[in-house]
Amino acid sequence: MIARTSAWWFAILLPIALASCGSDPEIQVLSGDLQAANQQGEVMYRKAKEADDKGKTRRAIRLYDKMATAHPSATSASKARHRQAELLEQQGRVYDAFKAYDQFIERYPGDRLYPEIIRRQASMANAAAQGDVKSSLIGLKTKLPLEKTLEMLEGVIKHAPKSRYAAKSRFTIGELHHAEKDSKKAVTAFRKLVAEQPDSPEAPEALFRSGVVLLEEADRGNQNQANLDLAREAFNDYLLQYPGHSKNADARRMLSNLQGRDLNRSLDIAEFYLKTGKHEAAKVYYRDIVKRSSPGEVRDKAATRLKELGE
Repeated sequence: MIARTSAWWFAILLPIALASCGSDPEIQVLSGDLQAANQQGEVMYRKAKEADDKGKTRRAIRLYDKMATAHPSATSASKARHRQAELLEQQGRVYDAFKAYDQFIERYPGDRLYPEIIRRQASMANAAAQGDVKSSLIGLKTKLPLEKTLEMLEGVIKHAPKSRYAAKSRFTIGELHHAEKDSKKAVTAFRKLVAEQPDSPEAPEALFRSGVVLLEEADRGNQNQANLDLAREAFNDYLLQYPGHSKNADARRMLSNLQGRDLNRSLDIAEFYLKTGKHEAAKVYYRDIVKRSSPGEVRDKAATRLKELGE
């Protein structure tokens, strides 16, 4: 009875097992669909190429984009996306070209054109930052909105984070924020460059520039003492990390200026305590001024006050 039942189950399962070892009809259909889709993509590419060859640029751009989007795995898809970006760049549509190059990089990161496209993107982003984006159609310079320019610069950093292009882009981001008087974002960009690529040619200037930005912010009266302290820190870090750099003398001069500001601030505090009758507190500041300063007006005044107070 057991043997008969086993034979019955074997008769049922054997065809199923054999079928599973053969070709899957669904896989065959999928493979056929993929092949058909690729063929459709190649037909679309030929139409785009034909329009391109005839100088119908707008139509070619549209068809290249449509083909690469609908059939990204087709043989000619990478060529379609690359040519779309090239045509957009030639038309002066820099931001659109940059985004098309982005799509190429994200889809085809191992392509031999990757290094050249990164170079093109870096050139386009920095040209945009300088307001030097030219349109070959109208022959006039155009200026992209700041947010688009920053997006392009960040895109370069994203795709080549340790490259010279990234260092230049990060420095340019700092310069753009500085021009907009957004000191916090400018200092953040400059400091980030130093942290990410301390050995890059742009790093010493970035660290020095962060101190300059903070000084300017202090001069505008924004959290004066805090910004002065941060500026001092930036210049000291710069002199420590990059001795012999071209701006070393400027940094030392600015540090000397900062010390003068500190002494004047201490003198103001001492005078306030003197006027309010808090003589012992005033003496503390006068003594500190005499100790830290070189002969000059501020030191002489502090010394005179100490004598008046019996020292």
